Formats: sequence, structure tokens, C-alpha cells
Amino acid sequence: MKLNILLFTILLLAFYTSHSQVITSEDSLYAGLVAGNNKTIFSGYGELRASADLKQKTAEATLRRTVLFVGHKFTNRITLFTEMELENAVVSGNSGLNLSISEIAMEQAFIKFDLSNTTYLTAGLFIPRVGILNENHLPTTFNGTDRPFVEQIIIPATWRSLGIGIYGQISTIPGLYYSASITNGLNSAGFKNGSGIREGRQSANSVGMGLGVNGSLLYYFDDFRFQVSTYVGGSTAMEKRVADSLQLNAGAFGNPVFLNEANLQYRNNRTEFKVLATHIAIPNASEINKAFANNTPSQLWGAYAEVSHNILNLTKENQMHRSLAVFGRAEYLNLNSSIPANGISNDANRQLYLLGGLTYKPLSGVSIKADYTQRITGEQNPALIVTPFPQLVPYYTSKGFINIGLAYNF
Repeated sequence: MKLNILLFTILLLAFYTSHSQVITSEDSLYAGLVAGNNKTIFSGYGELRASADLKQKTAEATLRRTVLFVGHKFTNRITLFTEMELENAVVSGNSGLNLSISEIAMEQAFIKFDLSNTTYLTAGLFIPRVGILNENHLPTTFNGTDRPFVEQIIIPATWRSLGIGIYGQISTIPGLYYSASITNGLNSAGFKNGSGIREGRQSANSVGMGLGVNGSLLYYFDDFRFQVSTYVGGSTAMEKRVADSLQLNAGAFGNPVFLNEANLQYRNNRTEFKVLATHIAIPNASEINKAFANNTPSQLWGAYAEVSHNILNLTKENQMHRSLAVFGRAEYLNLNSSIPANGISNDANRQLYLLGGLTYKPLSGVSIKADYTQRITGEQNPALIVTPFPQLVPYYTSKGFINIGLAYNF
């Protein structure tokens, strides 16, 4: 707790020595607003995926997401950014006979205020800087048809929230940037065994007095990019009298959730390496379990490492637009590394993912992907199985998947 507060205080103080902004690949969607003369622009991205389960001899294909970006420049210093996402190609409900949940939702909707050429504020529905993928989630920026599982399940990307954030650089240390934000908190009623805090995100519809505080430090040195971030947020999304009846702490940071992560990336003309580790602590998991019987763990963690190499030996200029990357990634997740006394452990929450594949980019805005994924877990806990045999779907501790995908952004 003290470490989280100290880091956030440092980040707030860093505002007074800011120097310049960080531009990520996500900013390519609205670069025209920042550097061009256009008042309003349209842009977007999307991805589709087909997967074959080699163990259960089944397959599925889906237009996973289609996102439309609309931005508007009010002045040279005040701009609007919006992203609307449609998942699985229908507005609501289940897509046909399969059970893939679909939705249409705002991914982002915020106003960016440039305080100077070096510092800016964001206000509205935005994505805080945590992990590698959350802030920069264009499907053409990562290898594999699936986002890294650590950043889907433990860091619940894309993790957007309502609030205000500040971004800048510490001028006394070249290459060192910071961010700090205050947003709405989580809802612990949505926490689930096996998916951590993901279903507890409140996004654009928040209830309760809970707040979330996020801070990050980002450092560039030669071909390296290093980042650490921290988050602390309340998860009691209800009024005090109801919280009291459930014996839950109320207030801005009632039943807090602590998330810390660190990641390192290296990139030269043809080779890229990235590694990330993250940890979540939920000290009051026992009280949350008493209130909601959702088997919330008190700790969960995960890590992954990935290496890729562009095997096309092209000129540096052509490499910016065309590449064929061979990649491998290993991920480990422990979604119940610590369980309170009233929780039930499940070895299936110890998960290892081994991936390898190809990503071909005929140009910078299009990716054609193919990969093989091996998932290895522990055994399911029989005490958590509700559906009896023979309706019960068999659970395999080792499964292989062949995936192909197509992604674009413009």
C-alpha cells in the first residue's frame, strides 16, 4: 500500500517538470488531428479469427471486433477522440447458434487538452497506461491471433475507465515519461474464479463511491522500452447502507484491489523481444466471498515472454511497410496463487500457454496471422463442477489449437 501511494505521489510531482509527449502506435488513428489540418477524421481497425480445437475436433470463426474511430479538432490544443466497438458482428445477444457473447460499446470517448507542447490531460472514458497491450491495442501491433492471455485475464485489457489523466516527461532524465490518473473503481460483485477482476470493470457505467488511482513510469533507452505501472482501486460498488449489511467496507478505496506490473521491450530493425510480469492482491477477498460467494482469490499473478524475428531481408525503408515475422511466446498464469479460508482452490487456474507462428504484413496497416497454441493446465476441482455427467463437457488438461487471423487498421 505504501509503495503504491509513494509511486503515485512521485508521478503527480513529476507534472511540474514535464517535457514532451509519448506517441504510440494507437495514436496513428488520430495523427491527422494532431499534426494535420483536418478538423474531423474517420479511422478504425478490426480483426477476424478462425480456430480449430485439435482435441475436441471442433472449430469456430468470428469477426471478433470492428472499431470505428471518429475524432475532431476543436482547436490546436483541444481534441476529441472516440472509438466505438462492435464485437462478433451483431449488436446484442448471441451470434447465431454459437454462444459467443456480442456487444456494441464505447471503447474510448475523451477530450485531450494540450497544456503545452509537452504535457496533456485526458478527461472522459479513456484507457490508462498499464501493461503493453492496454493502451496500445491495435490488432496489427501484436503477434498471434489472440492477445496475450496474461493481458486478457490478469490485466483485463482493454481496461477503460471514466476519469481524468495527465501525461508528460521528466525533463531532468531524458527518455523518462510518466502518467497518472484518477478513475472510477471496480465492482467486486463481478469478480469470478478463473477470470480475476475482469468482470469487475465498470467502464462507462459506474456505480458506488469507489475510485481507482493509476500511475506509470516509462523509460526509453536506445532500442529498449521499460515500463512499470501500479493501480489501487476500491471495489465496493454500492451505497454504504447496503455495504454495511453485507459487512463490506465502503468508501473510495473500500475492499481495495492492488495491481502492479513491469514490462521490458527491445526492438531493432528485425528482432523484437518483450517480457511482462504482473501481480494482483485483493486483501479483503474473504469478505468479498462472504458477500457474493464468487470464490475470489486473494492473490493472482502471471508473466510472459515473446521473441520475434523478421525473416524478410529488405531495405530499412521497405521494412517499415512489409515484414514476415516468426515468433514464439510462453505465458504462465496462476489465477488462485493465494486463496482465503472460505475459497476453493482450482488447479485448472494454473495455466501454461506455448505459442508459435507467423505474422505477415504486406503493409503497415494489414496483418495476416497464423499460429499454434498449446494450453496446459492442472486438473479441475470436482467441487466446482455444477453440471453433472453426461451433459458435462470434458475438460482436458492439455489442448492444442490452430489459429488463423486477419487484422487491419487505417
